[in-house]
Amino acid sequence: MPVDRQPIVGRSAWHPGDFPTKDAYSFDLTEAHLAAFDQAIAANSQPGRPVEDITPTDFALEPIARDLDAWCDEVLNGRGFIILRGLSPERYSDDDITTIFWGLGTHLGRAVSQSNLGDFIGHVTDVGGKDRRERAYRNSRELTPHTDRADILGMACLKKAMSGGVSGYSSAHTIYNEMLATRPELVEPLFEGFYYHRRGEQQEGEPAVTPEKVPVLSECEDALSVVYLRSYIDMGANELGQPLSQQQQEALDLFETLADREDIKLTFTLEPGEIIFFNNCVLLHNRTGFEDYPEPERKRHLLRLWLMLDGKRPLAPAIHAYKGTSGILHRADGSTYYVGNAVQEPVHPGYVVSTKAY
Repeated sequence: MPVDRQPIVGRSAWHPGDFPTKDAYSFDLTEAHLAAFDQAIAANSQPGRPVEDITPTDFALEPIARDLDAWCDEVLNGRGFIILRGLSPERYSDDDITTIFWGLGTHLGRAVSQSNLGDFIGHVTDVGGKDRRERAYRNSRELTPHTDRADILGMACLKKAMSGGVSGYSSAHTIYNEMLATRPELVEPLFEGFYYHRRGEQQEGEPAVTPEKVPVLSECEDALSVVYLRSYIDMGANELGQPLSQQQQEALDLFETLADREDIKLTFTLEPGEIIFFNNCVLLHNRTGFEDYPEPERKRHLLRLWLMLDGKRPLAPAIHAYKGTSGILHRADGSTYYVGNAVQEPVHPGYVVSTKAY
């Protein structure tokens, strides 16, 4: 039976033209904010204490509580993202920025592991070049629009690339509205969902592909959410030997084409000292390929957080089945390099299992 679906009206269904400049979606930190961060850093500077042990109570930010609440509300209930800028390297070391980044993240959600390495703070830097078997956050190739296995994502820039590495963000609500207006027959396949490959990151005894379909678009208590990673959908179809139908391919192709369209995708480069938090249930993100400076100490280096909302946003059960509640769990033989048959590219001859997060 046809489903009566209505367009989404609100700040989450934005277009890039809604933001004349980067100032429109950025917040410039003042001395009051930096002083609050300084106080929180000092309160959590015990020697040998991992930054991952810091809790929201530990990283108390009462002097700027009103602004902190506004930032969180913007991410959860507004346009879905905010950039905080002004963490000068002259004032803050990389360790200081890591502490601030983690501390802010604790007020938005619960951090989870991002790979078999067990990395609760992901280091987005190039270790695999253009090799598609390496996890995307550890190579330098172009990334198409996608979502990650978390509810909220955070990125903090320590060093940007010599060239490239431009970020793109698209609202799934805007994409949905466009499809509903132009190709409504292709909307329902996205709600029906697809089997996702787990890329070798499942725990022992779990299948290589999700046992149930994961919807690209889903509604729960009137909240429309998105889960999308085309390469994992294609890998799942290859693994199962169940090619996608023509209508499924058309729906996915159109969804990604719209996500990448100039009047839908917002692009910018995250500068050193800037942090972004965004709603991964509402936004897709991508990145252009990049080239690093020849000096190792100048390599592109961003920090990443995967945060779970733990019920703060209603999500369909199938989304929980894919994302889980603990991210990608650490394994003793952990590696971010995939060696299975669902990827066509050959295994790199110099491949060595690494259990280091950075």
